[in-house]
Amino acid sequence: MFLRRSFGRLSTATSYQLTEKLAARLSSSHAATKEKKTTQLKKMLLSPGVEFIMEAHNGLSAKIVQEAGFKGIWGSGLSISAQLGVRDSNEASWTQIMDVMEFMSDATDIPILLDADTGYGNFNNARRLVTKLEQRGVAGACIEDKLFPKTNSLLDGREQPLADIDEFCGKIKACKDTQSDLDFCIVARVEAFIAGWGLDEALKRSEAYLNAGADAILMHSKKSDPSDIESFVKAWNNQGPVIIVPTKYYTVPTDLFRDWGISLVIWANHNLRASISAMQDVTQQIYKDQSLINVEKRVAAVKEVFRLQKDDELKEAEKKYLPQK
Repeated sequence: MFLRRSFGRLSTATSYQLTEKLAARLSSSHAATKEKKTTQLKKMLLSPGVEFIMEAHNGLSAKIVQEAGFKGIWGSGLSISAQLGVRDSNEASWTQIMDVMEFMSDATDIPILLDADTGYGNFNNARRLVTKLEQRGVAGACIEDKLFPKTNSLLDGREQPLADIDEFCGKIKACKDTQSDLDFCIVARVEAFIAGWGLDEALKRSEAYLNAGADAILMHSKKSDPSDIESFVKAWNNQGPVIIVPTKYYTVPTDLFRDWGISLVIWANHNLRASISAMQDVTQQIYKDQSLINVEKRVAAVKEVFRLQKDDELKEAEKKYLPQK
């Protein structure tokens, strides 16, 4: 059952303090019980305070996100396709995405919510996706109500045709009927604002998707101000958990999201973008210098790579399982 919030009832500071205390208790509880990844994600969606997940696009970046302290990971479709060298237009097959998900899940103990585009086809493709994600220990899938193949939502001037509401509701129902773990989460990503529609269409679609069984609504907007999101959450009136992706409206104070009762904030592509900047800078410097002298102190030590790869564990395992000389 969704935990309802009351806008403005508590001050931001008070709400934040209560949220931090609750988060600490939940963290302690998780350590003691070793909750399933799906349960961890479900609790984040139902938490009375705002939660945060960070983008990752391979096993290494997923490990870094966990070590930073994040409680969950966003498996970004844009980032995964980019690190494979292809466009975010379903050019990478869904099985190739599954391979990346398997490495990310194996490398971490926190839940992953996959940006699953449109579900890679119709209801039948989407429900098979759910089965394969559960097998890999992925905690949830976010499916958007556009047509396959998808177009990235932040591209300017591109047509963004939406799926028929009834068809998309059938896709959600198929996913929920297929999952074997009751805590596996299906997030319905509403692209009404992205496609140029208004608040009425966003509300109509969100209500239909929630009634079809979606565990949360991701409301997307590419405006540089939060007016779309603010109008939606106030009209939505806490009918179910709301997720946002403030990539374009990044200057908005996070406390405002708390005041609105947002359930989950996704930092959606910044590890990918940071890695691109770093690799471009280092590569250009080495090309220019024909030497490593000006970059060695700017990059991670090789020992840090070995640490992230858990080389120490292999070293101890070799002592246990290999004949000792």
